[in-house]
Amino acid sequence: MRLLLCDDHRLMRDGLRAILEKAGLEVVGEAADGRQAVQLAERLGPDIVVMDVVMPELNGIDATRAIVGRCPSVKVIGLSVSADRRYVQTLLAAGAAGYLLKSSAADELLEAVQAVASGRSYVSPGVASVLGSRASEAEAARGGLTPSSVPPSSRTQRALSAREREVLQLLAEGYSSKEIAARLQVATTTVESHRRQIMDKLRLRTIAELTKYAIREGLTSLE
Repeated sequence: MRLLLCDDHRLMRDGLRAILEKAGLEVVGEAADGRQAVQLAERLGPDIVVMDVVMPELNGIDATRAIVGRCPSVKVIGLSVSADRRYVQTLLAAGAAGYLLKSSAADELLEAVQAVASGRSYVSPGVASVLGSRASEAEAARGGLTPSSVPPSSRTQRALSAREREVLQLLAEGYSSKEIAARLQVATTTVESHRRQIMDKLRLRTIAELTKYAIREGLTSLE
């Protein structure tokens, strides 16, 4: 079984690699940000991607959505410090097959990998209690969440396009329009147009407000 590890903390990646390789599994690559995760998933074609939910450049939720959309055979296991229902539901609805808490990763990682490799979903017990039942987890993993079952803040976020979420995250991380344009390989005027559209949709008027929103929605962190 071939795995790709995606986490912006080297120490976390080293720990996950040690657990997996000790069990005889192959780690084919590591990514330190969401954009690199998508690129490596496409290039390396791993069986499973272990994805940190909060990642720089491109968050784990949007990276998961991109990987599942472009590489349907690749399974994604989300990795997070949070058991917040909003993040769990949003990641599973994005196509992840599992959700693992970092606090229990060492104990549950291999169990999660085996479950997902066998075509089943896996959610940490601490998260399962938040979702309510294994049935709701399976439904979420199949993308079966209805709009009414997703928290209001997540519905607002989904009103943004994938590119708008990318721009929002990069703005919140302190990049200028020119720097964002270079990263996304688009014109600066295109980035500025996206920024205006984002502000209009979210009814926010300053970068500080956008940053607070991005942090609250899990698109980026304070780190």
